Amino acid sequence: MTIVDNIISWYTAHMGYGSIMALMAVESSFIPFPSEVVIPPAAFVATEQGSALAVSGSYPIDVLLIILAGTIGALIGAYINYGLSVWLGRPIIYKLADSKVGHLLLLSGEKVLKAEAYFAEHGKVSTFIGRLIPGIRQLISIPAGLSRMHFGQFTLYTFLGAFIWNSVLAGIGYLANGQMELIKEYSHVLSVAILLIVTLVVVFFIGRVIYRRVRKQ
Repeated sequence: MTIVDNIISWYTAHMGYGSIMALMAVESSFIPFPSEVVIPPAAFVATEQGSALAVSGSYPIDVLLIILAGTIGALIGAYINYGLSVWLGRPIIYKLADSKVGHLLLLSGEKVLKAEAYFAEHGKVSTFIGRLIPGIRQLISIPAGLSRMHFGQFTLYTFLGAFIWNSVLAGIGYLANGQMELIKEYSHVLSVAILLIVTLVVVFFIGRVIYRRVRKQ
């Protein structure tokens, strides 16, 4: 069994708000771990048995509280990346990403550079949009920290993005009946759909602002 398999086995036996928060903090930090194995199974258990009767360990779990616990965990993990980036600085972050330890964590200077480019192109709102994009979700906090983004704005955007993503994962867990293969398939498709929707909304508001300025002139 792999480390992830061992963690999943432990999580299945100890599923609760604390374990959800802890694993989502890991997933949101620089340590690679799939969020698809955390929120969907818990949401499935809660919805299948009913919010009042769903039992994980020795106490009931509720879908909304699952999403909230996962979001708080994601925020903690994002704080870790943000704080390390501010503390270590760009040169050390890139050296760490290209080191053996970094490669074990599936990091690379190229991935960090990609996240920085995304942040530079989309600005501070990328910490919101990036939470919905696979491959960017775990790394977007690094360029935010390197640029010393306002901490309050970082918290707000990260919380909202993580809350939406965890809500999607909870819905997937219900639709897929807890089947992991379907969960992975649904999560990929829906992440693309959400990204398209967010892009259309952003384009709409930008177009609206441009239209108003042209009309005034």
